[in-house]
Amino acid sequence: MARILIVEDSPANMMLVETLLESCGHTLFQAERAPQALDIARREQLDLILMDIQLPGMDGIEATRILKADPRTSGVPVVALTAFAMKGDRERLLQAGCDGYIEKPINYIDFLAEVAAIIERADPAP
Repeated sequence: MARILIVEDSPANMMLVETLLESCGHTLFQAERAPQALDIARREQLDLILMDIQLPGMDGIEATRILKADPRTSGVPVVALTAFAMKGDRERLLQAGCDGYIEKPINYIDFLAEVAAIIERADPAP
């Protein structure tokens, strides 16, 4: 199973994502703010980071840029987990370095399928 960092400042959203991912057996790390997420990402061997974009202080876009510029974390897929659903938002987030985009509110079946696909792409079986 994968080691996943969830970066989310909403307790309700954190609980939902955590419950879904734990049901699949993943090991989870949590951060409510970007600086905390950067520390965890540098310290842990992660397979995936689910990044809320609208975080207080440093937003998820800036945190993603920092992660992608750091050799210790640049290879970890970062997926935007966001309520941004306006035309052009997906492209803007992908240009900022996100490896994927999942809209909130999440559909749990689509969410778990997307997470599984991203993990598989990042670490293909031999």
